[in-house]
Amino acid sequence: MTAEIDGARRRRGWSVRSRILASILVVAALGLAGAGATTFLVQRDRILHQIDDRLRAHVESARSVLQGPGSKSTGSTTVRAGAGSVPFTTTDEALEAVIARVLPTGDETSLGLIDGRPAYVPAVNIDCHIEDDPALVARIVAEVSDGSVRLGTVISPLGNLRYIAAPLTVKGSANSGIYVAAVDLDGELAQLTGSFVTFAGVALAALAAIGLVGWFVAGRLLRPIRQLRMTTSRITASERHERIPVAGRDDVSDLTATINDMLDRLDLAMTGQRQLLDDVRHELKTPITIVRGHLELLDDSNPAEVRATRALALDELDRMAGLIDDIESLAETSSASAARRPTDVADLTADVFAKAAGLPDHQWILAESAQRTLPLDSTRITQAWLQLVDNAAKYSPAGTKIVLGSTESLESTEFWVADTGPGIPPGSEERIFERFGRVDTGRGIRGSGLGLPIVKAIALAHGGRVSLVSSPLGSRFGIVIPHVDTEPTGEVDAP
Repeated sequence: MTAEIDGARRRRGWSVRSRILASILVVAALGLAGAGATTFLVQRDRILHQIDDRLRAHVESARSVLQGPGSKSTGSTTVRAGAGSVPFTTTDEALEAVIARVLPTGDETSLGLIDGRPAYVPAVNIDCHIEDDPALVARIVAEVSDGSVRLGTVISPLGNLRYIAAPLTVKGSANSGIYVAAVDLDGELAQLTGSFVTFAGVALAALAAIGLVGWFVAGRLLRPIRQLRMTTSRITASERHERIPVAGRDDVSDLTATINDMLDRLDLAMTGQRQLLDDVRHELKTPITIVRGHLELLDDSNPAEVRATRALALDELDRMAGLIDDIESLAETSSASAARRPTDVADLTADVFAKAAGLPDHQWILAESAQRTLPLDSTRITQAWLQLVDNAAKYSPAGTKIVLGSTESLESTEFWVADTGPGIPPGSEERIFERFGRVDTGRGIRGSGLGLPIVKAIALAHGGRVSLVSSPLGSRFGIVIPHVDTEPTGEVDAP
């Protein structure tokens, strides 16, 4: 069994602490990643819209140069030179003026094409020269061949570019021109990309901090469970008194307290079982020794001795059988709960008195009967009450009076028996209610020593107790059942 447990421990996966931490980190990582990605995409889209607006503004600026300061856009897709305050007679002049006056800034660039070939570049310093990529120039020429203004994005050796291309014509000029403005997307998005990289670094640092804190917090929360595992592994049949310290008022602390209560109950059960086995062994040893001794000394040629030994052996075996029956009755009474039903106390008292009156050699007197109904297991109460009756009959001199009855008070009802026997020696009141506990009264009366423990167990099953008042003039035993259920104390009321 130990090998199987060790094998299961080796095969098990992550610990609870690791799984808790992994779950926290996964949720936190998904949250941070979602927030970061959403912010990045929203900001990127905003920047791209701003870039398109800037490119369209360049085209509008080019129209203003060609048509004069006071002109307005005609809505045409083609940039045409009009009759404004700046006269242009050729496309070259107009395109040169646009390139010279509409200057790029930052990551912008521009280019003027005449008949599909690069002709004019800005007079300012720029990092990106569109004319260095013939494929891009050819693409732009093809896109605007229908005379429309085009926006586009291209990945070229120059980088990721967002561009706008607008055809430019001057009435009466034989040449065709194209005004191109472009923006380096990598440069425009560099700040956003850097911010996202910074965010990613901060997020990783936050995850590391969450993991570190989570590891210690999970370990602290699971510490009682680890202590529970270590404590239970140390508890054996001989070492079972260790308990787990309870700290705090959370669910884990409640679990720890519940486990301690369970261990207390198991300890009590094992102690009772061990005590019962020890007592049974002690009680059975005497009759077995007696029978064995007589059988070893038996002279089988002497019929009288054989008959005497046989009678003695049968008597001891009957006593052992009675002892076993009492042990079984005590076990059933201690483990089973009382099956209570509404019971008329006066009728129960009359029934028990009728049974007690059949016992010979004593005068039986019914003193009083309580007039009320109680939830009782009448069979068990009758068993316990008759046990008290039997004890009174055993220990009272022949011909004496024995009184029984039921008495009602404000809080409880008592089923009692009073005799005129020798009484219980002082200091022995608790002992007689222990298993096999007997007191030498000088009368030599045999018994299993389980009768009164059975009475006590039945009283406890009803939430009650056993009362005892004793003197050299007699004893009064009672079974006290509360009218409202209370926790049994397990003690005997004795003055």
